[in-house]
Amino acid sequence: MSDRIYKKIEITGTSPNSIEEAVSRAVDHAGKTVRNMRWFEVVETRGRIDKEKVSEWQVTVKIGFSVDD
Repeated sequence: MSDRIYKKIEITGTSPNSIEEAVSRAVDHAGKTVRNMRWFEVVETRGRIDKEKVSEWQVTVKIGFSVDD
């Protein structure tokens, strides 16, 4: 059995539509430069209000990925 080593980064995704879309955007963007992504965890959810309405979701996620040998 091989030992695995993991690292986590923190990134914030945004969306005018939903929390799920904000998470997906963060993961998709990280995937452009980070290899071997394995999981994410939501660490903060917030939003922006414009004219008494929710105008943007902001979700901070930690993304875990395995480190190459």
